[in-house]
Amino acid sequence: MKSSAVARMWTGLLAVGALVVGIYGCEGASRAEAPATPGVEANRGSGTMRTPVDPALAAKGRAIFRFDDFGDPRFWTDTLQLNRVVETLTPVQALGLGLKVDVDALPPGTLESVDLNDPATTLALLRLDAVVGVTARVEDGRIRRIGITCALCHSTVDDDAAPGVGHRLDGWPNHDLNVGAIVASSPAIPDGALARYLQSWGPGFYDARVNVDGRMDGPVVIPPAYGLHGVALETYTGDGPISYWNAYVAVTQMHGQGSFSDPRLGIHVSPGGPNLVQPVLAALREYQLSLDAPEGTTAGEASRRGRTLFEGKAGCARCHAGPRLTDAPTLHDPSEVPTEPTWAERSATGAYRSTPLRGLFHHAPYFHDGSAATLEDVVGRYDAFFDLGLTAQERSDLVAYLRTL
Repeated sequence: MKSSAVARMWTGLLAVGALVVGIYGCEGASRAEAPATPGVEANRGSGTMRTPVDPALAAKGRAIFRFDDFGDPRFWTDTLQLNRVVETLTPVQALGLGLKVDVDALPPGTLESVDLNDPATTLALLRLDAVVGVTARVEDGRIRRIGITCALCHSTVDDDAAPGVGHRLDGWPNHDLNVGAIVASSPAIPDGALARYLQSWGPGFYDARVNVDGRMDGPVVIPPAYGLHGVALETYTGDGPISYWNAYVAVTQMHGQGSFSDPRLGIHVSPGGPNLVQPVLAALREYQLSLDAPEGTTAGEASRRGRTLFEGKAGCARCHAGPRLTDAPTLHDPSEVPTEPTWAERSATGAYRSTPLRGLFHHAPYFHDGSAATLEDVVGRYDAFFDLGLTAQERSDLVAYLRTL
């Protein structure tokens, strides 16, 4: 459903980030390589690996990834007024919305001594910079300014201390985060179609296009931001490399104070003051390139048989090739993959990218729309779509191999 009124409402309203990576296998004729992206440097191709990254630059990037809101409190506070909402939440309620707490930011004994059903504890956690991906200035028992960082969507915790409380896992997607419900709670969002659409997303999903095209066609799965080193394109649809999407998200979604322009999408945004985004893109990119994908399961006889199928009968390696298991920057027509075409239609390329498969066992659900809950579902769908004729044992073996990646 397309609505220019919704697009206008969203311009200057909704935000949160998504680098947009997902799982796509491809087969058959492919589209040409993605065109050069306006205003950003080219990324390293899928066959090139630069190791190690610059440690000093990556360290700066980690601080940016975790704590830099790019001046976006002007949106989250002044426009959405979410400070008024968050200061009423108890930690239990905040954790229920998928927000995470960094246990390493807490003084010893904090969890044993605080009331997790008291909003005052939420304010105390914000003062400590312990709420992952959220910046806040708290004065006199009130949140005066609130903003978000990259880590809100693209970090989680290991639950070492309690569910939702643990050590940071940067680059891991927060699939507990209910972005739509959080934004819909804003006093600036009126009851109506937009509020209902936001509430429909559910945990782990986000639509980074609706404030551009006004189409309420469904969100996508929040993707991981790890395992990107050596990958040519970091989006479902291959619109651009890491710095393109960091700028897109920081400016058009987080509403940070920066510039972004892409004539393909008709987007031209000026910072309206000092540019707080472009000067940090190089360091932010370096940190993201340093985030390795988590290891898969231990290989066994079944996974070894599955690898033979992956490279042979199943045909997976025709698109998922090279050290990162992707043929990017080649893009593929939506008709080549067993998924719906709408997200590609809303992109700058109209196509889909073969996603790198490293670490995919750790970030279900799969496909951009989350329509495959498990790797078994993914293999079954490709088996049917391409008429591969896999036996039940072969499907099981192929899943076993995918779990090791």
